[in-house]
Amino acid sequence: MDVVERLRQRQGGFVLFALTPPRLATADERVAEIAETTLERLRPLGLDGLILYDIDDESSRNPSERPFPFSPTLDPADYLRRHLGAWPTPVVVYRAVSKYGPEDLATWLSSQDAARVMTVLVGAPTAGTEAAVSLAQAQDLRRDLNPDLLLGGVAIPERHSRRKDEHLRLVAKQDAGCRFFVTQVVYDVNAAKDLVSDYTYHCLAAGIEPVPIVFTFSVCGSMKTLEFLRWLGVDVPRWIENDLRHATDTLAASQEQAYSAAVELASYCRGLEVPFGVNVESVSIRRVEIDASVELARRLVEHLRA
Repeated sequence: MDVVERLRQRQGGFVLFALTPPRLATADERVAEIAETTLERLRPLGLDGLILYDIDDESSRNPSERPFPFSPTLDPADYLRRHLGAWPTPVVVYRAVSKYGPEDLATWLSSQDAARVMTVLVGAPTAGTEAAVSLAQAQDLRRDLNPDLLLGGVAIPERHSRRKDEHLRLVAKQDAGCRFFVTQVVYDVNAAKDLVSDYTYHCLAAGIEPVPIVFTFSVCGSMKTLEFLRWLGVDVPRWIENDLRHATDTLAASQEQAYSAAVELASYCRGLEVPFGVNVESVSIRRVEIDASVELARRLVEHLRA
């Protein structure tokens, strides 16, 4: 059973790997080389699918200086179509809906093969951002033009820690058609557990069947990567920062921490009988951090299938 069918049946236990497409300025031949190298690196892992991010400039959300400068990237849908056609399992394509006009978004949604492609629609970075298409309008377009196309939503455990209402946001997104959720990178396991717990028991009380939550994990090979994670909105507990800062091998320590966090969350979700998946990404373009993320994914595939 592939990941599309698992999600349709509200089943978990799968592993995804997330990619950011190459920079927009990358030469075509170099893009093809990057894609082929990526496929060679990931094929042996036995992944259930990929995620392709749609990167937007989020400076309106966080006015602080970005640790790594923003560079526009290739459209993930085009990158998939032109360069990742040989990938054998389904792909989740993110769409930052504020970047697209209604006609462009409608054309893309209506043309997708729902057996191979899923999507996560993401709204504007801040509530006051003017956009040609709102998140609600994009969700309606998907429902009207391609209702079989599986729709996912974003889940933010850190926001739940502050506002205590992220589980209600998930239920509202579920009502709007979302059949799975993908978190931002998880470092604070307790925040993720709080969200899972509140979501699960709210669903139970309301007679709603919970949908799979996909927890995202990433490695951190330097303090600058850690700073970037924080800029993205990831809460990194002080004890983890202290451990990484003083580790003999920061990258190895980070990989072990991420693996332990994933195993702990998997065990917790199994106990609550909540369907879940895991997603691994590298927020850095450094080769050593990418390799460490690939190794983390390999370990998680092995753990979940043991």
